Amino acid sequence: MFADYVVIALYIAGMVGIGWWGLRLAKTKSDYLVAGRRLGWFMYSGTMSAVVLGGASTVGGVKLGYTWGLSGAWLVVSIGLGILVLHALFARRLVKLRVYTVGEMLHLRYGGSTSAISGVVMWAYTLMLTVTSTLAFATVFKVLLNVPEWVGIAIGGSIVVLYSVLGGMWSITLTDIAQFVIKTVGILLILLPVAVSSAGGFGGMRERLDASFFDFTSIGTELIITYVLTYGFGLLIGQDIWQRVFTARTPRVATAGGIGSGVYCLVYGVAGALIGAAAKALYPQLASAQDAFATIVEDLLPAGVRGLVLAAALSAMMSTASGALIACSTVSTTDLLARLRGRPASGEDAEVNRNRVTTLVLGVVAVGIAMVVSDVVNALTIAYNILVGGLLVAILGALFFRRGTRQGALASMVVGTGVVIVLMITEGMESVAPIYLGLAASLVVYLVVSLLTPPTPAAVMAEWTRRLAGRETEETVTA
Repeated sequence: MFADYVVIALYIAGMVGIGWWGLRLAKTKSDYLVAGRRLGWFMYSGTMSAVVLGGASTVGGVKLGYTWGLSGAWLVVSIGLGILVLHALFARRLVKLRVYTVGEMLHLRYGGSTSAISGVVMWAYTLMLTVTSTLAFATVFKVLLNVPEWVGIAIGGSIVVLYSVLGGMWSITLTDIAQFVIKTVGILLILLPVAVSSAGGFGGMRERLDASFFDFTSIGTELIITYVLTYGFGLLIGQDIWQRVFTARTPRVATAGGIGSGVYCLVYGVAGALIGAAAKALYPQLASAQDAFATIVEDLLPAGVRGLVLAAALSAMMSTASGALIACSTVSTTDLLARLRGRPASGEDAEVNRNRVTTLVLGVVAVGIAMVVSDVVNALTIAYNILVGGLLVAILGALFFRRGTRQGALASMVVGTGVVIVLMITEGMESVAPIYLGLAASLVVYLVVSLLTPPTPAAVMAEWTRRLAGRETEETVTA
């Protein structure tokens, strides 16, 4: 195990060192929150792939492959489809708007105070995403160091908080690129071929496994639809994803880089499912499918290489955790604290320092919550359901329905969120009813109220049109 320790130690030192380097680049609010809006297509594609493919997509993807076979890829495939749709249809518009948050976009489009409600929902979602990503560190450090879960959470969480606080989005972007490379090598180029080969290749796997393991739809139509609605749609509107879109240098960079990221996600999803299926062929009697990733890494890989693959899993977790943390911090300072403060920060240094302090506080809070919660899966499901049911219609309406009004958007947020919460209580967390009926109610209310209220003022729409045309050089939105 000594070689594994060396590899992990070098990885951790590298992440902290890159974070320190990012400190030199984060001079302004734009640098700290959106990397100065200067990323080219390779960095953009790599960092987008890193943030969406976390512990759930890696360890969880292998778990689903162990349980369902090839159809276990649907969770990550849904993420890939969401990224493809986002960049094919929306990304060019989002880059031109030059905002920092989803709430700012809604304020700009509807001409009124919509950012408070959307900000609260988005804040809860990003904080819970940070918590669940931080909790996943326990898996790697338990295998590597045989320490209690809370110690693993503290180690991984502290590293993420440190480099995120130092350089903000620049540190996160630079570490994400390193993590993207490590993840690609560790999961796609090492673990996948080793796992499949050890299981006797595809022929050997077919002999040992039920035919359903090679059916892409055996997981069930209902679950596939649920994944697409929850994760695919969630990725269309999540602050953590939009904030990466805002880092693109040009609309063309966002479109090309994002489509490349979406394709990468599809490949990654299939790879995780195949690794899980290989684990099922090799170890059919595991006590828990959750152990599939750790078991196959420990048993099949030599020292040093094992450390690299564990670093790849750690990379997936850290990239998602840091992306969610900076998103939560941005929503806090831009949509919530700025409203309470009632006045802008005095200078760029003060603004950057305020963001650093907010990121630090939220990071400590997320690590603390991760140490004590017992069911973060349900908590994340709640956050995603409210995000999609409460905000999707108002956001898509802002981008595509010119007759949509502020009153319609506010009503759809309130009604959609309310329906989702009530149905999660009455129907249970496993039901798809909250998403289906929440979206339906939100859509009906949005259309009816928008058509019954006066159109958005012409001056507001003129400013919206001007921003969409790209005739803006610096941010002027004040939510």
